[in-house]
This record gives sequence, structure tokens and C-alpha cells, in this order.
Amino acid sequence: MKTCISTYSFLQRMRQGGFNRFDAIDYIKQLGMDGVELVIWKAPEGYTFASYVKALCDHARKAGIEVPILTLDADFYTKDPEEELKRLMEMVDIASKCGIPMMRHDITYNFRGDEAVKSAKVIIDAVAPYIRHLAEYAETKGVKTCSENHGRIMQDTNRIEALLCAVNHKNYGLLCDMGNFGTADEECEIAVSRLIEHVCYVHAKDAFKKSGMSFNPGEGWSHSRGGYYRRPTIFGHGDVPTFQILSALKNSGYNGWISIEYEGIEDNLMALDISSKNLKRMIKELENENAD
Repeated sequence: MKTCISTYSFLQRMRQGGFNRFDAIDYIKQLGMDGVELVIWKAPEGYTFASYVKALCDHARKAGIEVPILTLDADFYTKDPEEELKRLMEMVDIASKCGIPMMRHDITYNFRGDEAVKSAKVIIDAVAPYIRHLAEYAETKGVKTCSENHGRIMQDTNRIEALLCAVNHKNYGLLCDMGNFGTADEECEIAVSRLIEHVCYVHAKDAFKKSGMSFNPGEGWSHSRGGYYRRPTIFGHGDVPTFQILSALKNSGYNGWISIEYEGIEDNLMALDISSKNLKRMIKELENENAD
């Protein structure tokens, strides 16, 4: 397994100012990680989107780390999904030209409001043809597409599996965020095991969980769909059975990227230092187990 950190993990620092994605790449190199996951919504002043991605890729490769994936926002459940498809095909072109082998795109975050029945099936039926078209196009460019279990609407294992089956294309897979299933009130280790054959990329994420019957803990905590309190935290510190999930992935034959996606309230750099050490230690222990 290869280790990685998502630039989204530095969002707290970037919002404070004086810290950007180039700085994030330097810090990821300092931590001894293998790669950087580029999460980009828009290019800063002075760049086009394409030139910004290229500059980040050049910076990473000069530092000696890989860029395995480009992670983008998207919404196919709109009045004009053709326009969104066109935009994302252009993003595939950028990824391909920059030598990035994988691209993650969102599915949707909201119902439109005009549905007679608000159901995930309604969304899946609407978006699957466009996601399949994008996967087909990306295959011709040497880029694999995937979507993540997040956004609450498309987060449960049954909904994710239904989408994957509806798209039904070998070039489209699952970016499996091991902690996100908890927001949909699923046991993370069981949820990962249900979808393990579809996994093409992994987010290493941890969180604390408290009963919804208790007092609201305050800042940093949010509700799961069923009312539990959850707070993202340092990888290896929370209630998500992270080592167990990594072990299940390893035993399934998965040997790809494990990317830390940190979104807790602890200081970014301190949290990522500890998270990266925990992740590398877990992977090393799993490799030693398999060597015995």
C-alpha cells in the first residue's frame, strides 16, 4: 500500500492565510509520504485551472512524490447534466495531460425539489448515464474515474452499490472513505467489507462518536443522519476501527493508495504528523503479518 495525504487536510491552515497547496506538498514530502491527492475547486489568481494543476504536479514530482488522483466537485443531478458532463470531460483532459491516473468527482448533494418522491433511486436513475459516459471517455484518456461515499444522500452502502451497478463500467469505481459511513449510521468496518470489491482508492479517516442522548459537546461536533454526535479527529485516535479496516483491505488484495483526509479541529500540521505516523505504522505491521 502507498501512503498519501489529501490537500483538503490542510483546509484549516489555508483558510488562516499564508499557506497554500505548494506548502502542503512540501509538508507531505517532509512527513515521508508517497503521494499527494490534489483537491481543487478553482484556480487562484494568475492561473488557469490547467496551468494550476500542472504547476502543482511539477512541484510534487520535483519533490519526489506522486500525484495519484485529482479530486473535484461535481453535481450531475441538475437541470443541465450535459453541461456538467462537458466540464468534467475537460477535467479528464487536464488530468490526462498532467499524467494523473485517477479522477474523483462528486455525484450530488441535494434533491432538486421537483421530485414526486425523494429517493436515492431517483437520483441514481438520473445520473448513472452521465457518469457512465464520463467513465467511457476517461478510459480513452487513460484516466480512471470514481466517486466517494459522502454528501449524506449518496453515502450508504446500498445506495453506493446501486449506483455502481447502474453505471456498470469497469473504468468507474469507489473512492472508499472508511470513516464516512458513520455519518450514515453504518458500522464502518462492515460497510467497507460490503463494498470492498469496488474499491479503487481509500481515504483514511477517523472520528469520535457519542450517543445522541447525551449533551451536545459543542464546537467541532455534528450529527449523523440518525442523531449520533460525531467529530473527525487524528487518524488512529477515534472510534473508527481503522487498523481492522486496513487489514480487511489488505486481505482482499487491495494494494493501492491510502490517503489521509483530515478534517478535525486539531492543528492541521500536528494532526497530520501524528496521523501519518499512525498510518505508516499500521501498514508496516500488516506487511509484517503477511510476511510471517
